Amino acid sequence: MKRWRLLAAVVALAVVGGVVVLGLPDLSPTLDRIPTTRATRGDIDVKVHTLGELGPRRSMTLAAPTVGGLLQILTLSPAGTAVKKDDVVIEFDRAEQHYNLQQAESELAEAEQEIAKVEADAKVQVSTDKLALLHGQHEVRRAEIDVSGNEFVGRIEAEKNNIKLEEARRALSQLQDDIKTHAVSNKAGRAVLEEKRSKARIASDFARKNIDSMTVRAPLDGLVVVKDNQDASGGFGFQGMTLPEYRPGDTVQPGRTVVEIVDLTEMEIKTKIAETDRAALEGGAAAQVRVEALPASTMTGASKGIGGLAQNAFWEPQTTRQFEAAFALEHPSAALKPGMTARVIIEGGTLKGVTHLPRQVLFEKEGKPVVYVRDGAQFKAVPVKVMRITENRIVLQDFDADLDVALVNPETGTAGNKPGAASGPVPGGGR
Repeated sequence: MKRWRLLAAVVALAVVGGVVVLGLPDLSPTLDRIPTTRATRGDIDVKVHTLGELGPRRSMTLAAPTVGGLLQILTLSPAGTAVKKDDVVIEFDRAEQHYNLQQAESELAEAEQEIAKVEADAKVQVSTDKLALLHGQHEVRRAEIDVSGNEFVGRIEAEKNNIKLEEARRALSQLQDDIKTHAVSNKAGRAVLEEKRSKARIASDFARKNIDSMTVRAPLDGLVVVKDNQDASGGFGFQGMTLPEYRPGDTVQPGRTVVEIVDLTEMEIKTKIAETDRAALEGGAAAQVRVEALPASTMTGASKGIGGLAQNAFWEPQTTRQFEAAFALEHPSAALKPGMTARVIIEGGTLKGVTHLPRQVLFEKEGKPVVYVRDGAQFKAVPVKVMRITENRIVLQDFDADLDVALVNPETGTAGNKPGAASGPVPGGGR
């Protein structure tokens, strides 16, 4: 009995499953279900939407002095502090530099004393050499007088006088050479000590300069932005790791950037623009700016120009070419801070007599922009040349306005570039 009940349950489940499967509609896309549209010929207002980041037009970084060894921060102005030019922003520990200064000053004083001693010894040596020279000259003169009387003495005594004169002259010559040697030696010894004194004086001046550099002042009026402590992790890190900002007590590598002073008197927005939108930024195009942190305020600005080289990351395909652009704010709010995100709507003027379609008709196939056009009982991918992309329209070059264009991909049933999306690089746009 149990076996018959189990068999009946299996049959019932099979029947119900068949009914459900047969009753479901076919969910795969068909030609009849694909919505289409046709191109429109006429005028279109161009507006480019993009995201940017607020930043100062001018800023300067403050780094740890380039001295030997690690430096310790004693005082540091907190992030967001408004400073004036020449205000103290960072102070580093001066203990090591004071020690170096004391050592250099001690060596300088020692060199000065040694030079004074050498000068005194040289004066004594000169006086001694002069006395010895007079004595030598006197002995030579005395021997010459004795030799002049040789005709009045015996032969042996005359020979002794000649030998005595020769020895006196030899002694005088040796003394004269010794005096020259003493002068050269004294001069060389003094030069060595003067070099030692010069090195000690340079070391002393360098130590004083390093002590002065331990106090870092603001080079301009602006806002303090404290940098992340790159050495906080001990040299280890990973992608996405959050580092703390520098604070008093931290040690810093010489030359490491600690603080940035940003000038808030003139703010600008830095963003990237797709290649197809370059033409909209010519001639200082006007723009409306809305900062996400201040949604209630809308500001106006103007294009400051666009970069000449494409800025593509290595992971981006070559079809997504972007260019750096900057916008100046005409009346910036005092509440603006660097790093805030801003939405920029660029007024690109009016294109007259152009062929345009909704953005969602544009797809990418094999790295090229295409639209799907009805071809009898099916759709085929047709490569197109995109002249301009607006918030919800695309402008095509040399496109037949009588063709039915699919609003979704006939192969996948998905839409393309949806209206209302922020303007960005569309694969193959403008190529």
